Amino acid sequence: MAATDTTKDGERAVPIVEMRGITKSFGRVLANDNADLKIFPGQVHALLGENGAGKTTLMNILYGLYRADSGEVLVRGEKVRIRSPKDAIALKIGMVHQNFELVTTLTVAENVGLGLKARREPLLDLETVKKRIGELANEYGLAVNPDAKVEQLSVGERQRVEIIKALYRETDLLILDEPTSVLTPQEAEGLFRFIRSMAAEGRGVVVITHKLAEVIQVSDSVTVLRHGAVVANLETRQTTTDELAEKMMGREVPGEARVAGAPSGGEAPVLEVVGLSAYNDKGSLALDNLSFSLRGGEILGLTGVAGNGQTELEEVLAGMRKASGGNVLLRGKDVTNSSPREVIEMGVGCIPADRLGAALVLDMSIADNLVLETRYDGRFRSGVLLNPQGIRENAAKLVKQYSISCGSIDAPARTLSGGNMQKLVLAKILSRGPQVIVAVQPTAGLDVGATSFIYEKLREQRGMGVAVLLISGDLNEIMSLSDRVACIYNGRMMGTLPADKVEMKQLGLMMGGIQRA
Repeated sequence: MAATDTTKDGERAVPIVEMRGITKSFGRVLANDNADLKIFPGQVHALLGENGAGKTTLMNILYGLYRADSGEVLVRGEKVRIRSPKDAIALKIGMVHQNFELVTTLTVAENVGLGLKARREPLLDLETVKKRIGELANEYGLAVNPDAKVEQLSVGERQRVEIIKALYRETDLLILDEPTSVLTPQEAEGLFRFIRSMAAEGRGVVVITHKLAEVIQVSDSVTVLRHGAVVANLETRQTTTDELAEKMMGREVPGEARVAGAPSGGEAPVLEVVGLSAYNDKGSLALDNLSFSLRGGEILGLTGVAGNGQTELEEVLAGMRKASGGNVLLRGKDVTNSSPREVIEMGVGCIPADRLGAALVLDMSIADNLVLETRYDGRFRSGVLLNPQGIRENAAKLVKQYSISCGSIDAPARTLSGGNMQKLVLAKILSRGPQVIVAVQPTAGLDVGATSFIYEKLREQRGMGVAVLLISGDLNEIMSLSDRVACIYNGRMMGTLPADKVEMKQLGLMMGGIQRA
């Protein structure tokens, strides 16, 4: 079942982009192996593959960030050399990366305007940029403040800036890497409408996603990569999520049915948040009298649109941000505004949304990353000095236990794929036996195999009586894992429901600020 190369009128189409025989190696690692890809006008094309399968590398070659070792690229039938993103943009190719390409010290408008020609060069006409940002934000439901500095924005808000940045340049081919990971169902549908409208105008869209249901919903054709090679090129309407998952993994993948747990920690809550308030980096109230409780052996799924207080809640619970009011209780003890080290020693483990910036030191070895938060433990010290042998023995055990694929425990963490980085974070946190786990977007950007592994580990912790707070914008993830589901909006709790009583429409309304009756 090959993807079609004809228009909707049955005429043979010339691809917007054709990549032929693309091969790319990084040292001994073969990232792309003689890969072919065609993107046709008027089509939404999904690019699937496990982490490390080569899909992002292939798109980075198309966008001019990497150069292929061999192969060729044609744009609208003409062979081209794309040596930089500037060349790609000139060819009307745009890309929104999973790891954002923004200057955090600049404002939203300044980031969007970078590289654009201005009427008053070298000065940038920011007022014109702001006006257009406002128009795009209103048109596509991507609310963002043009005057805000990027460093003050949440992960979800930064993604919106990247999407607006690409829309601003009016691309003919737009590459989106995990574009809906922080959107509500309504916002995701709005983005899908935009994607379809691009295709209806004769433009092309490439969507890199790990959400197989999303592929079926939005795409016309699918290319599957495995170990750098193309293993399937399909018409979406003629395939299924099961077939796609099997082709991605090279084996049959079991489905992720929701398995409810029964709290095993007694009736007394392990974690209580009572009337919690806190300010964000902009000085605005981000948490507004927020209250909830969590028992042992339970997963509470907290969802909401990114930027509604989730980041601040995570940081308060981790000791990284001061609460301005209210209390955090751990087994009845007031631990409000404890330091990060005190929080760790009291048994709270946080899996942050930003694994690259907040969970790992990328230039530090895998072994050293695993003891970042417990290096004062007697197992890893010899007097006042670190104990290298203890650290290495710990790493060897955890790398095996968590199936972390790496060349050596001495290799820098940055050499790992996204899925293996997240396994490293999990190993670091779970190995110290926490009583409470705060997991924020734990599978964002991960493939089916890595996602399944993370789910297995979180369920395993629930079964051991650990209290798990899952903060995620992925409703499939929330419904698959949670025993109860809560929703946050503007820093306030909009309601809490048993997972088996949740209706998606009602949850979507709560995420939009409609209080549950």
